[in-house]
Amino acid sequence: MRIGLATLLAGVMAMQVLAGAAVADTKGQLTASGEGRSDARPDMATIVVGVSTQAVSARDALSENNARLGAVLAQLKAAGIEDRDLQTSGLSMGPMIDYSVRGKAKVTGYQVSNQLTVRVRALDNLGAILDQTVSDGANEFRGLNFGLAEPGPAVDAARVAAVKDARRKAEMMAEAAGVKLGRVMSITEQMAHAPITLRSRGDMMMAEAASVPVAEGEISYAVTVNMVWELED
Repeated sequence: MRIGLATLLAGVMAMQVLAGAAVADTKGQLTASGEGRSDARPDMATIVVGVSTQAVSARDALSENNARLGAVLAQLKAAGIEDRDLQTSGLSMGPMIDYSVRGKAKVTGYQVSNQLTVRVRALDNLGAILDQTVSDGANEFRGLNFGLAEPGPAVDAARVAAVKDARRKAEMMAEAAGVKLGRVMSITEQMAHAPITLRSRGDMMMAEAASVPVAEGEISYAVTVNMVWELED
């Protein structure tokens, strides 16, 4: 037992020496985060419009909805919107129930709603397209978002700016601490896209809009990076 215990103690001491050497050889690290932003003028817009119809029978409500939405689709295509930029994004049908008489729910008819997502690539035509969809039967407006058909260059510009910002902060902290930056150990990225979004109050906006003035503004892309450097003495 004495021999075994001595061997064990020797092993523990050897491990402690090795651990101490490893700690001594480990260089310090510095972590800094950077933020970058890139603004660009949008070159496309996405709108969501809809047709809502009501009738005593489900068949009649659906038939009227199909006719009105068909007119909207035909006009959009006539305005130059391609098939790839038109997508049905919501279709629902359900009964309208009257609860005014206590304890006696009564079905008074049916309502059908059909939503259409439209990408408009020629922003000069956006106002006219919004006007025309109202004239052709759309009575719901669910949103308007501006965007870029090719956001890659704008995102890359924000990414480069974020890395430069992180390095600037790291160099400042290293100089204050009296050390030098070594090699980059890791880079992680977080991207936040903040598009300009306009939302309506539902059918009221569509019903009241005699004309739709459009302000495009800018699209902002924000990128945050976290970088880790090895420190040199």
